Amino acid sequence: MPVAAQSPPRATVPRSAPSPEPADRPAEPTVAATTDPSRDPSPAEAPADDPWAPSGAVAGPADDPADAPTQEQPVMGGPVAGHAPRPDGHGAAGHGAAGGDSTPPGDGDGAPGGTGDRPGPRRRRAAVLVPAGAVLALALVYGVDLLVAGSDVPRNTVVAGVPIGGLSPAAAASALEEQLAPRVTAEHVLMADDVEAALSPATAGITLDVPGTVDAAGDQPLNPWTRLTSLFTDHDVEPVITEDETALAAQVDRVAETVDRAPVDATITIEDTTPELVEPVDGRTLDRPGSIAAIEEALASGGDPDIPIRLPVDTTPVRVDADEAARVLADTVTPALSAPVTVTGTGDDTSVEVPVDAIAAALTFTPGDDGTLGVALDPAQLQESLGDELGEFGAPAQDARFEVTGDAIRVVPSVDGTGVDPAALAGTLLPVLREPAPREVTAQLGPVPAAFTTEQAQALGITEKVSSFSTNFTNTASGTNIRVVAEEVDGAVVKPGETFSLNGFTGPRGTAEGYVSAGVINNGEFTQAVGGGISQFATTMFNAVFFAGLEDVFHKPHSYYISRYPAGREATVYYDSIDLKWRNDSPAGIYVQATWVPGTITVTFWGTKRFDIESSTSERFNLRQPVVQEKPDDGSCASQGGSTGFDVVVTRTFNDPATGAEIRRQDFRTRYAAEPVIRCVPVPAPAPDPAGTVPPAPGGPAGRRPPRPARR
Repeated sequence: MPVAAQSPPRATVPRSAPSPEPADRPAEPTVAATTDPSRDPSPAEAPADDPWAPSGAVAGPADDPADAPTQEQPVMGGPVAGHAPRPDGHGAAGHGAAGGDSTPPGDGDGAPGGTGDRPGPRRRRAAVLVPAGAVLALALVYGVDLLVAGSDVPRNTVVAGVPIGGLSPAAAASALEEQLAPRVTAEHVLMADDVEAALSPATAGITLDVPGTVDAAGDQPLNPWTRLTSLFTDHDVEPVITEDETALAAQVDRVAETVDRAPVDATITIEDTTPELVEPVDGRTLDRPGSIAAIEEALASGGDPDIPIRLPVDTTPVRVDADEAARVLADTVTPALSAPVTVTGTGDDTSVEVPVDAIAAALTFTPGDDGTLGVALDPAQLQESLGDELGEFGAPAQDARFEVTGDAIRVVPSVDGTGVDPAALAGTLLPVLREPAPREVTAQLGPVPAAFTTEQAQALGITEKVSSFSTNFTNTASGTNIRVVAEEVDGAVVKPGETFSLNGFTGPRGTAEGYVSAGVINNGEFTQAVGGGISQFATTMFNAVFFAGLEDVFHKPHSYYISRYPAGREATVYYDSIDLKWRNDSPAGIYVQATWVPGTITVTFWGTKRFDIESSTSERFNLRQPVVQEKPDDGSCASQGGSTGFDVVVTRTFNDPATGAEIRRQDFRTRYAAEPVIRCVPVPAPAPDPAGTVPPAPGGPAGRRPPRPARR
């Protein structure tokens, strides 16, 4: 049988070096693969230069056309003589009649029925279709999930413990209104250190913004990974809460008023002569910004209103602790109060004892920045406690004063004295207070300056009479009270800018001060009271103020007009309720001279004259007639003749003393009530019992109606 011509070798790169085979190895029969027209190109369609052309395409001419293999005729045979089998098991017959090395694509070892190395079409299609199917399935699941969710709140969304995920916006809003809003707007307990207070969200304008909170939850996420992870985790959303910042800050400020306190250093207090240690207390200050933040955080978390909201508090430590105060108490205070101290003079036998109560009153304690508690004696307190006793040493100082002679006033110069300087005495006493009794110090005498010097008196500019006014009185009791108050006020000096108060200057006006009972007007009736008649002095002083051109701060006219006073230019006083006040609005001081003689009181102001004052009084108008009142003459009734009530206007005109030109005017309008006519009428005698009244039988029940007489 003719042998088919051998194909020329292909120009291909071998995959690996062939392994040598034994020469005597029998050849393995090889079956040529039948080409599937549905999968592989036919030999006629294969490119001429395709190295993978089907083995059925013969490379060389056949000896006999009848013997040439065709596509439908598989060629069976062994290796051609002179060609060894391929180490990979592909003999020459596997490559057609000529024994070529070509293998059709898809028929290799990796494909069914093939022996080549490239994947076949079926495997390549599977490698593409499986991932594509998975992606398509995931896309389908994603689309269905997104379609089902629609416009609902994203799944597993939680707002301050309230789950709203998967709900429609309306349902989510309803859930927030029912479950979260009441917790936000309820009153909450605030705790700042040991101070408890209440937070009123309504007052602070705090509300839950439900629509804003639902919007904050967001729309459905489009990120597939986000949608996947939302199946397993919660999506926490902070609620949107609105507040009135000013109102909330005001509530925090009110809490701070109770919380805030300054540090209290340990110290010592002395009651009478008994010392007591005061324990220290740290200062604290409410952290206002931090408190507002804590409140906002608590409300945003939807916390239980019954659980207190803790507010931050800053602490300020004390400088002096209890141990230091205890040391001072034991080492200094206790021995200081154990016995008096004797003060002796130099060069004479004068001595004064400083009692324990004077020492106790003068001891002072001052905390130091270094943690110590300083001890000292207050010189002013020593002077107050020992003033009379200290005056026994040396000669006392004399203050400058004013002296009036006729129509002139002059300054009587001050005189410095000699005596014990309280500050020096305090410094001498302090070291010996730690010593046991008996204790003694020597007082060193030195100059004692006057409290009110000549220079100070002259600087006031009190050089001339400014105004003077007098009123008359007849009542002996009232005259006594007028004299007492005049003696108190005489010599008063009112410096520029100061306000004089009659009640404040005299203090209580009772029997202890020398006042007696006299006539007053009380609730519209004339009666008696201690200190009555002082209104006459007040009226006299008010007129001195009026004509001096000084400022009237407060005065109250009498309710009824009293004929001995100028209408519209008078004043009444009553201690602790009705006062007379005026201010020295001049650049010079005012010296008050009060002169009492039987039946007359005169008040004169000395200073520097600024104005010539004129007074004019209007006609009386709005006249009111008195009413007549009858009261039983039971011993307490006082008859009154009555008087007509009226209104009146008094004008004060300020003129320049040098030119006489008018500077300004001031009106005082006064309204007087009509004084009622009071008639004391006899008390009527009791009416006799009606005739025919039978007294009750002796022993009969009280209050029973007497029996009717029998009818005839």
